[in-house]
Amino acid sequence: MQLLINTSSMTPIYEQIADQIKQLIKSGDLKENDPLPSVRALAKDYKISALTVKKAYDVLDEEGFIHTVHGKGSYVAAISLNVVLEEQQKVLEDELEEWISKAQRLGFSKTDLVTMFHLLMEEKYDKSK
Repeated sequence: MQLLINTSSMTPIYEQIADQIKQLIKSGDLKENDPLPSVRALAKDYKISALTVKKAYDVLDEEGFIHTVHGKGSYVAAISLNVVLEEQQKVLEDELEEWISKAQRLGFSKTDLVTMFHLLMEEKYDKSK
């Protein structure tokens, strides 16, 4: 498993690890019951704290992407379409919340935001036809 860790990123390392493993699972590069590297092995390979890797694995376990059997390791869980769709929805919601916050700081009203959103949607969907 090859991961890219950007130590100068504002995104915490555990989130980078979790996001990349999620992508490997969603793309099919990691399949159900595939073992993940141990916390210690991954920490050693990338020269990062084992606690950071453990936190990434805990997040993945909590979100249903992996399951951990104490003393046995962590394995890719059976991923349902609902888990993938919920994850994608959460990403979009987070992006929209950030976009709305920026627009509010710039003084846009709710009406301005709704109008802008509709214009952007029409523009994007017209281009895709």
